Amino acid sequence: MSPNRKFFVGGNWKMNGDKKSLGDLINTLNSGKINANTDVVCGAPTIYLDFTRQKLDAKFGVAAQNCYKVAKGAFTGEISPAMIKDCGVGWVILGHSERRHVFGESDELIGQKVAHALAEGLGVIACIGEKLDEREGGITEKVVFEQTKVIADNVKDWSKVVIAYEPVWAIGTGKTATPQQAQEVHEKLRQWFKTNISEDVAKSIRIIYGGSVTGGTCKELASQADVDGFLVGGASLKPEFIEIINARE
Repeated sequence: MSPNRKFFVGGNWKMNGDKKSLGDLINTLNSGKINANTDVVCGAPTIYLDFTRQKLDAKFGVAAQNCYKVAKGAFTGEISPAMIKDCGVGWVILGHSERRHVFGESDELIGQKVAHALAEGLGVIACIGEKLDEREGGITEKVVFEQTKVIADNVKDWSKVVIAYEPVWAIGTGKTATPQQAQEVHEKLRQWFKTNISEDVAKSIRIIYGGSVTGGTCKELASQADVDGFLVGGASLKPEFIEIINARE
């Protein structure tokens, strides 16, 4: 971990929780001992964004889990970056594997969403990652570089972007990429940024890991040179999320 990259931990609550359980979780986070050298952002379900932003301590960021590529219009069921900002929320997660593979979002659409969210002033947690057959077929790099390029083509200001590498085979499966597997992809991604964007961006961009991160796996993952934090799914709904936030003391 480079000293100029602040550790970043995102919690993706996905389609979970209600006002009671999320209220309890928020109270746990607000009263927890949190490492001040870590940026923490909680991804709440759309319907609870306002509730979460009002209740969660100001030291935590809040993210929407998705948004659309335009400011307003006849797009039933969608939300825009302008609406997200109107709730006091500063981040959005885009390109999550569930959006890609459950809901069929293309690289192109994700790129358009990234461009619009950044133009509207949101921070973007942009997700990339290969499926199991792609890893077993030896094309991990090809897949993640292609996904990264479409995101990169839509970014002007990299200071508002965090890249989340999430091997799809490790999300919600209990399988975690080994710290070595995670580090290997993160290192290659950083090299890609150096070659294709700039050395400065390669040094400063935070590349975080997602995929069955728990209190048990987080410390060793956090010790890898190019792992700058986590995007946490199921464990972000539990008290152990505080352990994960504090993985790098």
